[in-house]
Amino acid sequence: MSTNILSSGKRISRDMFLDGPAGRLECRLDLPRQQNPVAAAVVCHPHPLYGGTMHNKVAYTLAHAAVDSGAVVLRFNFRGVGKSEGAFGQGRGEQEDLATVETWIGSNYSGLSLWRLGFSFGAAMVFMRSLRVPCDQLVTVAPPVERMAEYGLNGDREPMCRHWILVQGDADEVVPPGTTYAWARGCLVPPELISFADTGHFFHGRLTDLRRAIVKGLSESLA
Repeated sequence: MSTNILSSGKRISRDMFLDGPAGRLECRLDLPRQQNPVAAAVVCHPHPLYGGTMHNKVAYTLAHAAVDSGAVVLRFNFRGVGKSEGAFGQGRGEQEDLATVETWIGSNYSGLSLWRLGFSFGAAMVFMRSLRVPCDQLVTVAPPVERMAEYGLNGDREPMCRHWILVQGDADEVVPPGTTYAWARGCLVPPELISFADTGHFFHGRLTDLRRAIVKGLSESLA
């Protein structure tokens, strides 16, 4: 693992690489500057084949909402993205990448509760991971529910988490909002659903509102 330390505002960031199953994974670790972390969070970015990276604006917003809520946050590029080695793994390989990242954060921040946050394809990855491995907080933003079977979902939709937030823009041009709402209502324990009116897939003009909504949802759950 190699690191490069940066500092900005309320956080300290470290760029680093982890050894993954398909080669090294490019990561950024964000730590709250003025408090001991209350959780360790992992953030997953949108689809690797459509320009998704850990620097995507929504993924960035999720990461800093988690930092604002007191978590140490690890973002990373899936295999084949940015400086991460390998090639797109059809969702199954990306699940392996996520497992590798969680192993590292669990080893280095043991004893903290685990949070998972993801946007679009990344939301599918954190959701599917939560079907097999428990977490405390799960945040899925615009999950592509119609495509999850392509990534290996077998129909199960009962994640093992203490609290689940699902955020959806009702004018999403990529993920059909009605499908997402119906899917969420069909869960045995439905998520806390946050719907953004007149908002598209990438939350243009609504990122500050998205950040506030995530911080509020996480804070209320912690309380």
